[in-house]
Amino acid sequence: MANNARQHVFFVDSEPKVQKLVGRTLEQVGFKVSCFSRASGCLEQLHSQLCNLLIINVKMTGVDGIELLKKVKLIKPLLPVLVIIRSGDVPMARMAFKAGVSDIIEKPLNRKSLLSTVESTVKWNDRTHSLENMLLTKTEMGILRLILDGKNNKEIANMLHRSMRTIEVHRSHIMRKLRVHNVVHLVERSIAKGLIELPISRY
Repeated sequence: MANNARQHVFFVDSEPKVQKLVGRTLEQVGFKVSCFSRASGCLEQLHSQLCNLLIINVKMTGVDGIELLKKVKLIKPLLPVLVIIRSGDVPMARMAFKAGVSDIIEKPLNRKSLLSTVESTVKWNDRTHSLENMLLTKTEMGILRLILDGKNNKEIANMLHRSMRTIEVHRSHIMRKLRVHNVVHLVERSIAKGLIELPISRY
């Protein structure tokens, strides 16, 4: 539980009572929790706040949880997401997994089951990130930070006094090790891993 304090959980549900119940349950074991009654509010904050885990109740008033899940995966494809569904709703579970959900939580909500699923998902995500960090060499970490600063291969080569071919090879290794295929996903993965931070909102 000691590591939970580093984790920020977003929870989306249109029912205030459910928000209060889930929020209090997670906060009691150290998580920071932000609750949202509307999908729009959640999506807006995902652009400006660090989120380690998103939990969505798929059946909400005026909101399709699966559609929200799909939108989230477009802007944060690496963010682990859990969905709350009615027990035995196999079609909904299939839709959720097809849309990229990490796991499901069945209703009626059970405190033990909720915490078990949330903590196992967070730990798995942390362990995956830690292993990936260990794979990057010191040189690759330096080049990664320059890529994230917006430098192109030529600029990085000049700064490090290396050939462009060498930088291209390192860049290829970084992308492969972090399992991404473009710079957008590289930035997303680096944010999720804590290698770069989002600017603090002034609103």
